[in-house]
Amino acid sequence: MVLIAAAVCTKAGKTIVSRQFVEMTKARIEGLLAAFPKLIPTGTQHTFVETESVRYVYQPLERLYMLLITTRASNILEDLETLRLFARVIPEYCRSLEENEIVDNAFNLIFAFDEIVALGYRESVNLSQIRTFVEMDSHEEKVYQAVRQTQEREAKLKMREKAKELQRQKMEQAKRGIKPSFGSSGGFGTNTSNNTYTPTTSVDVVSVQNDVKPPQHNVSQKRGMKLGSKGKDVESFVDQLKSEGEKVIAPTMNNVQPGTKTPTIKSDVDDVHLRLEEKLIVRMGRDGGVQQFEVLGLVTLHIGNEKWGRIRIQLENKDTRGVQLQTHPQVDKELFKLRSQIGLKQAGKPFPLHSDVGVLKWRLQNTDEAFVPLLINCWPSEAGDGSCDVNIEYELAHTNLELADVNISIPLPIGCSPTVGECDGTYTHESRKNQLVWSLPFIDASNKSGSLEFNASRAIPGDFFPLTVSFTSKTSYASIKIIDVLMVDDDSPVKHSVEAVLYPEKYEIV
Repeated sequence: MVLIAAAVCTKAGKTIVSRQFVEMTKARIEGLLAAFPKLIPTGTQHTFVETESVRYVYQPLERLYMLLITTRASNILEDLETLRLFARVIPEYCRSLEENEIVDNAFNLIFAFDEIVALGYRESVNLSQIRTFVEMDSHEEKVYQAVRQTQEREAKLKMREKAKELQRQKMEQAKRGIKPSFGSSGGFGTNTSNNTYTPTTSVDVVSVQNDVKPPQHNVSQKRGMKLGSKGKDVESFVDQLKSEGEKVIAPTMNNVQPGTKTPTIKSDVDDVHLRLEEKLIVRMGRDGGVQQFEVLGLVTLHIGNEKWGRIRIQLENKDTRGVQLQTHPQVDKELFKLRSQIGLKQAGKPFPLHSDVGVLKWRLQNTDEAFVPLLINCWPSEAGDGSCDVNIEYELAHTNLELADVNISIPLPIGCSPTVGECDGTYTHESRKNQLVWSLPFIDASNKSGSLEFNASRAIPGDFFPLTVSFTSKTSYASIKIIDVLMVDDDSPVKHSVEAVLYPEKYEIV
């Protein structure tokens, strides 16, 4: 499909907004748009018309037309599907299908049009993705706004201080019997200071006049405007986010997401510390079916004292799903196969000191739904008033797992305020991000299923996808455990600590 242009025009043929996607002169586009009203057949139900060079595909929108101009060689079925997506974009940014409303939101519509078509070809996007791309927040813009507000506040403060200084000078001159001249520090506009500083009572004026001191013109004590005041800028930026309803959490080690590359502070671990980390990648269709499922596991060893360098790690592997295990090249593979122990090929050498060494990794891939630990079903259905009733339920399929801090994020149409009926757990409407977050502090065998119901106005079923899921768990998906650490020489046990974490790197229902 080669799409030449998209336009919104009146039924009389007046173009309100137009966007072309291929190289073509302005006169040529205007000529094609001007010819369209004359080509519309009367008394037919067709929504396209062709000329010798182009095809017009159109859809009535009350007193307007949503119009696409394509080449004649394009696929008419794809043309109609693209037209429907264009037509759905209009109500997203316009409260009514009136000419003045289209004009007021012309730039938003053009931005949305550009997300649908690039260089004349349709992009693989849906309405929810278009909304996300167009409304995407800019961190740089927020920082700029925060800096700008800080500068404005400091400038106003400087103006007030300057106005007070001029007022004191004027009072001092009046006290000494000197009349302000045009060449004085007050200048021609001394009255302007009265607009900034006005004494509230006569007592205040007397006290100022009695206590006033000659102005001290000490250059070293004057403070200029601080353009790079980072501390105040950050505080202003954080305060602005909080005022808009955004939850702001200081970046401490307690709230760093698993897998983030940050310095690790081990305060409660032993000289021999093992970390068992598993990442989940899950992508499921909204109508069921697993599009992608993958588990990536890694065991790392950290030794903090050289006397514990020559050790072996005893594992317990109860996996029955066909996990593919792979040891480090320096690990004795025969020892691992026969005794499920991790030790170096050269037993006389120690493991590296003061570094995290990956000693074992594994991988599991499948498209069977039975492998997915947490199933999410989302059932949006259109109501008669243009809204949608949405029912979402979760089910913990693997009851041996214990999931903590579970958050299911559901996208919402722009400006939508959902009405929540029933909810297991809690929910948060994040209006800035246009999403509803369903939170459950803990999911295990005791509460392996739950549901959320809400109604969203001016919505269609596709608006609520993709859903994303996040959680953490201290239970291994692959049923691999570290049960002991032994010295190489005499198999004596070594005091050690174990850290296990399972989390989704990507978990979505599309």
